[in-house]
Amino acid sequence: MFATPAYAQAAGGGAGAFAQFLPLILIFAIMYFLLIRPQQKKMKEHKAMVDALRRGDQIVTQGGVIGKVSKVKDDGEVEVEIAEGVKIRVVQATIAQVLNKTEPAEKA
Repeated sequence: MFATPAYAQAAGGGAGAFAQFLPLILIFAIMYFLLIRPQQKKMKEHKAMVDALRRGDQIVTQGGVIGKVSKVKDDGEVEVEIAEGVKIRVVQATIAQVLNKTEPAEKA
């Protein structure tokens, strides 16, 4: 005649299961919009900046080295002149900022 605890727990399980997962879903949505999405946008902007590098651009590397791009290579490297006659090779992904862009040559 009396309901056992197992039957009593299963009686309201349909709506209760969704209500238990709702906070988890909300936390994931908040994390996506506050952390994941802005990071993806920042990575996309950095890739576009690195792809637009050309000879003559003044850059800053992540190590803090300031120099002028003297050659952009195809294998993900950039040759940077940090002083007159001193050139170093830098991986393109380590370029943090472009200080001065050179204007493209005008076509006559």
